[in-house]
Amino acid sequence: MAVQWKKLGLFVVVVFALYVIITDPAKAADYVQIGFEGVSSAAQSIGDFMTWVANGGKD
Repeated sequence: MAVQWKKLGLFVVVVFALYVIITDPAKAADYVQIGFEGVSSAAQSIGDFMTWVANGGKD
């Protein structure tokens, strides 16, 4: 039963994404850019943390 809910949820997300892309491509591009900026920021933060740990936790 849970698998069917997952499939339904995925279907709804895909349909919504296609709707946004078709009706307002510029807005869809903005959403993608925001997502990539978020991923980039997270990766930068992880890199900063790993550098801090490699330096022995010193500021």
